[in-house]
Amino acid sequence: MNSTDDQKLSLPVLTAMVVGSMVGAGIYSLPRNFALEAGPTAAVISWCIAGGGMFMLARVFQFLAEIRPDLDSGIFAYARDGFGGYAGFLSAFGYWMAGCFGNVSYRVLIKSTLGAFIPAFGNGNTPIAIAVSSVGIWAFHWMLLRGIQQATLINAILTVVKILPIFVFIGILSVHASSEPFTINLADNARGLVPQVKGTMLVTVFVFLGIEGASVYSRYAKKRSDVGAATILGFAFVLLLLVLVTLLPYALLLRPDIAVMRQPSMASVLGAVLGAPGTAFIGGALIVSVLGAYLAWSLICAEVLYSSARAQAMPGIFARRNARQLPTAAIWLTSSVVQTFVISTYWSTDAFSLMLRLTSAMALIPYLFVAAFGVKAIHALSPSAISSRKRFQSYAIAIIATIYTVFLLYACGTQLLVMSALLYGPGSLLYMLAQRERGKAFFSAPEWCVFLVVVGGALVAIYELSISAWR
Repeated sequence: MNSTDDQKLSLPVLTAMVVGSMVGAGIYSLPRNFALEAGPTAAVISWCIAGGGMFMLARVFQFLAEIRPDLDSGIFAYARDGFGGYAGFLSAFGYWMAGCFGNVSYRVLIKSTLGAFIPAFGNGNTPIAIAVSSVGIWAFHWMLLRGIQQATLINAILTVVKILPIFVFIGILSVHASSEPFTINLADNARGLVPQVKGTMLVTVFVFLGIEGASVYSRYAKKRSDVGAATILGFAFVLLLLVLVTLLPYALLLRPDIAVMRQPSMASVLGAVLGAPGTAFIGGALIVSVLGAYLAWSLICAEVLYSSARAQAMPGIFARRNARQLPTAAIWLTSSVVQTFVISTYWSTDAFSLMLRLTSAMALIPYLFVAAFGVKAIHALSPSAISSRKRFQSYAIAIIATIYTVFLLYACGTQLLVMSALLYGPGSLLYMLAQRERGKAFFSAPEWCVFLVVVGGALVAIYELSISAWR
């Protein structure tokens, strides 16, 4: 991928990358996912926490783009520069796997949507659904091999198209909203607010994934300042949509009824208002939205692999480019991993929810590295480089973002963290191969400790899976 002038991306295109990455399957599943865990009061608290925490993280991405313009492909580069090569690898690998799981969830949700009209697709993980998804995976694979400029242009167009139906959904629900069901839902607080809020945290992580889309493509920006601006603009716009899509259904339907709706629950909610045409309308919009998000995340996944290999944290094969300057090995591996996990959904009872949770869990470690690096980067600035007031504000933002990501790890739970280790452990072989290619030791002494913790977590996951299999 060249950084030539014809490959440079403008502020609107970068913003479309952020919005396109964030608005995908998650927003269409929000009504049911929130209703399963929380009522409207807890939902408001959840969005205040998630919105505030993610805004702090977005601000960290913004000022890191300004004070460290030398670091491209932010997610990987920040972790590597701040905490060493293995940390950089873990960040890149985790973020890449989160993107792959996200793309699997998109494929499952598309077929689940079609399953409402074509029973053979079921909940998105039947043999026919998997076969059709596989065709789609390799069709998009071919599109990616056409080049970044064509793909980002298509993504920008799809972003505009897929936002319009969400506005229609919000408008129709606003007209039909009633105080009576909302009041009843407000009184439904049997579980207590804390468990409700905790239960929604992973959902909020999933829908905010992509907030760093402009940072990942920072080396393609026409102006470095556009990276931070695109991040904040995209975040603010998407947050407004997420809050409205979550809260408005409570003003039409009771929470228990929303909680049992078929996914995508946005389609089911509009179907309750308009009947079958409402379900079909949102179903069609979801397919466009998810295809756009799939394209955006496929681009990001390939870029993360390519950039980390170029920095020698991944095997060199992923940094190789063909005659069209495309990292074909990175694109091939991404498509192959997505294909493998799409096939694996056949054995899952709730494939979409599983992929949603795995996507969120794998993204948490990279986000924690970014937030923590923000603290370290501010500390490293000379007194003359930044005013005392600006330094204090930046410190506060980075510290709050770090606390927020630690809270998300707590909300994630031990089981998902252990399952994440099952991926990080074997995945670390890629880093060891990269170190061997460079003729260097696999790990430093502190990195060996981290690696042993990761391997220990992977062994615990294998033990738990084996116990579950025997039950």
